[in-house]
Amino acid sequence: MRQTGAVPVLAIIASLSLLAWLWLTCCQGWFWRTDVRLPARSAPRRRPEVAVIVPARDEAEVLPLSLPSLLAQRYPGPARVILVDDGSSDGSGDLARGLAGPGLLPLLVTSPGEPPQGWTGKLWALRHGVELAGEAEYLLLTDADIAHGPDSLAQLVAAAESNQLELVSQMARLRTQTRWEQLIVPAFVYFFAQLYPFRRSNRPGSRTAAAAGGCTLVRREALARAGGVAAIRGAVIDDVNLARLVKRSGGRTWLGLAEQVDSVRPYPELAQLWRMVSRSAYAQLRHSVLLLAGTVLGLALVYLVPPVALVAGLAAGDARVAVPAGVAWALMALTFRPMLAYYGRPAWESLLLPFTAGLYLLMTVDSAVQHWRGRGAAWKGRTYGAPVRVTESD
Repeated sequence: MRQTGAVPVLAIIASLSLLAWLWLTCCQGWFWRTDVRLPARSAPRRRPEVAVIVPARDEAEVLPLSLPSLLAQRYPGPARVILVDDGSSDGSGDLARGLAGPGLLPLLVTSPGEPPQGWTGKLWALRHGVELAGEAEYLLLTDADIAHGPDSLAQLVAAAESNQLELVSQMARLRTQTRWEQLIVPAFVYFFAQLYPFRRSNRPGSRTAAAAGGCTLVRREALARAGGVAAIRGAVIDDVNLARLVKRSGGRTWLGLAEQVDSVRPYPELAQLWRMVSRSAYAQLRHSVLLLAGTVLGLALVYLVPPVALVAGLAAGDARVAVPAGVAWALMALTFRPMLAYYGRPAWESLLLPFTAGLYLLMTVDSAVQHWRGRGAAWKGRTYGAPVRVTESD
């Protein structure tokens, strides 16, 4: 009797998982498609001035691989690079100065000092860079570990000009050289797109808004209209918050996958990838225990139930469990395949997504635990707790 009673419960759970996958596949903005690339563009009639702002903290390892690609941009208008050294202890600033040279874009290396209370280091550095950009019409906010193809800047500006966009952002192609990178990275972008479907984010009337901090071109006036960098001064997830502000202030935003923008930062071991995810996962949930509980249950239902229920159903010879679980797992694998193809990975690795999702579940829980222990979002020697609400009088 106990076994007979347990099977219907598992069948219901498997069916709920299948319903979740049917909804995600058909109703979540086609998040699984990877054909959202820079929109159609023509050569702009104008040549607006652009300032490229690169916040850098202890980036001596990656700057020789990324900064030369920015300095060598083939942009037809006035442009310069501002590298903001955020208190580096590894000589990042001096190294950057040594990479400048004739025939390249002008480079300014500066330092804003330690951030005041309530500011994250990166946003304090970005604020300093924005101030130094002067009257430049566009600002390219890009991370120190991001390498750009020679025409990346020109294409970003052309896309903004041709489509009347205030913000254009590309999700950089992350490294997938080590086995852990191959397992974790495609799923990271897949989950991001599931949370913020690119097509939905790019729709002017949609409430969804997102950007990728590694490569975001924004009009200076649109940033100022949205409140400037100060409006998100304490945000750990600054890119999504910036896109929300620009969109809410009436600006049009666009986000898609990159073709000429690549991350050069290595993540050879699981521990490094774990820190990359866990440092901001609980902040993504707005430091809410209820959202954390819902996320854990949701990840378990959507990603862990299908393989477990399929095995259990087959072992018990119960089609009521095995069929919905198998179909749910098949939908999971099919929607993951385009992202694997984008990263040049074989299709069979889509079957590993439940395992990877289990790791992300643990990373999310660990992020909350670290916050409760007072460690918050720890990154390069700094720890950030929940941001203080910014008021008009601040």
